[in-house]
Amino acid sequence: MALIPLRIVPADTKIDFIGKRNLAYVFSAVLMVLSVGFFAVKGLNYGIDFKGGILMEVRTPGPANLPQLRRKLSGLGLGEVALQEFGEPTDVLIRVERQPGGEKAQQRAVDTVKQALGSDIASYRRVESVGPKVGDELIRAGIIAVILSIFVIMVYVWFRFEWQFSIGAVVALTHDVISTIGIFSVIGLEFNLATVAAILTIAGYSINDTVVVFDRIRENLRKYKTMGVQELLNLSINQTLSRTILTSVTTLLALFAIFFFGGEVIADFAFALIWGVLIGTYSSIWIASPILLFLNIRGHISPGVVAKTDAGG
Repeated sequence: MALIPLRIVPADTKIDFIGKRNLAYVFSAVLMVLSVGFFAVKGLNYGIDFKGGILMEVRTPGPANLPQLRRKLSGLGLGEVALQEFGEPTDVLIRVERQPGGEKAQQRAVDTVKQALGSDIASYRRVESVGPKVGDELIRAGIIAVILSIFVIMVYVWFRFEWQFSIGAVVALTHDVISTIGIFSVIGLEFNLATVAAILTIAGYSINDTVVVFDRIRENLRKYKTMGVQELLNLSINQTLSRTILTSVTTLLALFAIFFFGGEVIADFAFALIWGVLIGTYSSIWIASPILLFLNIRGHISPGVVAKTDAGG
């Protein structure tokens, strides 16, 4: 019995993506303006990693019952309290937001938590107070990490393809990062180190999608020397559309499972990745590729592109 290949998108699509690029530009412009506006006015809901707070690493007598521990700590009036299981099933990391006042206020909060948990905790393995200075340093480190990752990706794409491709990739990545920060500002989800990790993951996923399309564009530049650039870009996007959509759908299936069944600790991280996959797929098609049209990719492409393509680069 012959196997029928799974196709979410027909193999011979002829969608005029480039012809509708102005609609995409309007949508992206509105998205960018809203993202920057909300960030400037509302800011981000920084987590304990950035605001500072109390970290308590505890061990329970048996497998940790996180819902029960959360119930005991939720009514203490200590503000944001986050619990996370890590390592062994008996190990739990408790994070309490920084209390108003100095070190004495932080110690009173620690004593309150210990009293509330009582015999549910076998031992307190680590108790630390993270000050706002450390949070500021982490914010700077996160910003530097994102900027450096975009810069390295730009250099890689420039080396792998041409400078026109690197500009398209960087504009698409910047679009994805700003929109992700914007959606966190609009919804008010917690922005922490896990979110920074998600943004870096989004950058990697987005550039992977973009490079696949760029590879096909470069191949078609060699193959169809007299074809118009707009027609060639449309052809390349349509030829890779099935692969792009299938990859995104399978990734989203896993991410939705994590979002709905992974618990509240990882939900914000999963949401960031879900948004990143959607916006990264969009930007690979509607942002990165159409930019090549304005940069006159055929008129400025160097003979090295043919050599790279022939060598399988």
